Amino acid sequence: MLNSLEQFMAEFTRTSPLNKVAELSDLQIFDVPIVGVASADDSLFEQLKQPTAVGDHHLLPQEWLPGSTSVISYFLPFTPAVRHSNRQAGLPSTEWLYGRIEGQTFNNALAQAIADWLRNQGYQALVPALDRRFTIINRRSNWSERHVAFIAGLGTLSLNRSLITERGSAGRLGSVVTDLPLKPTPRYYKEIEENCTHCGACIHRCPPQAIDETGKNHAICSNYLDGVLKQFSPRYGCGKCQTAVPCEDRIPGR
Repeated sequence: MLNSLEQFMAEFTRTSPLNKVAELSDLQIFDVPIVGVASADDSLFEQLKQPTAVGDHHLLPQEWLPGSTSVISYFLPFTPAVRHSNRQAGLPSTEWLYGRIEGQTFNNALAQAIADWLRNQGYQALVPALDRRFTIINRRSNWSERHVAFIAGLGTLSLNRSLITERGSAGRLGSVVTDLPLKPTPRYYKEIEENCTHCGACIHRCPPQAIDETGKNHAICSNYLDGVLKQFSPRYGCGKCQTAVPCEDRIPGR
């Protein structure tokens, strides 16, 4: 069943008009996604309720969808055209801005398409990020795509708090909760930042200097993005810490 779903996701990504930007000569935003699966009963979901992780407002899979058994998480890698355009210093590239905003529109459409596909197969499915209960408290959402992807075996966090997958960190994440029983993806790592070498490249790439050796200051980053939004509304973004760094499109050292 998972193979069939992955084929559906790949075809949707290749053919959806939402994955292209007409204003930029039909720029393709994303490559085909990579997929991971977590058991809805994985004990790490409970740990996300700890203040040192996300917080007690983070909902469990069964709180989103009673009877759920699996969480399907995926990473959409930005295409080389999007990534390479943003390697220069300073403000985000036009391609990156479209990738961040129009790209999220496609990401939402893909997540909804996955849920519809599962329902057509006779299963329940829900997209937490699109549910009316989804909220953000103190800059932390009640469904963290990065932490969910970690649990689903897709990769580990980095110094700048991005997720480093086998396709790197430059991309977008999404997930669907379902009662379709699927075999969980083995986690090839043990530590929360195992894929990160702490090389410090992202520190020097960050325009507002929100990153240092101890991690990322989300308030500084968010305030900078607010300024970008004022300048480029309705689009915003940055992505400098995800481009022109060793983890842009791979796990460093592998």
